[in-house]
Amino acid sequence: MVSKNIARLTLLIGSFLLLSCTDKDAKSDANAKPERSVQTQKQKLALGESLYKGRGNCASCHLADRKAIGPSVKEILEVYDKHEVEVITFLKGDAEPIVDPAKFVLMQPNLEITKKMTDNELSAIVSYMRSM
Repeated sequence: MVSKNIARLTLLIGSFLLLSCTDKDAKSDANAKPERSVQTQKQKLALGESLYKGRGNCASCHLADRKAIGPSVKEILEVYDKHEVEVITFLKGDAEPIVDPAKFVLMQPNLEITKKMTDNELSAIVSYMRSM
């Protein structure tokens, strides 16, 4: 009988300690300040422009508001927004082309470049595209 009481007491104390630690963590999370963005919007746009015109090679085929070798940036964003698809999903190679699928074969070498980019880099490119 004594051992049952000791077991219950141990369980009760353990539960109390567990709950008190959990509550403390929840309170500290609630009082935590939101994380600051590592990049400012200006830095993000500068990175996006650099990648768009440089390593990504996007500018060689896509102009801001008129069709060149590929569709314009304006048209790309309008179509992807209309279909509620993220441009980043396509740039990662996880979605089919929806703007001008017939010319997708021309884009494939560049897609191999964007597929290797980080989410941050792809987000910067799309932010730059939206700023054009």
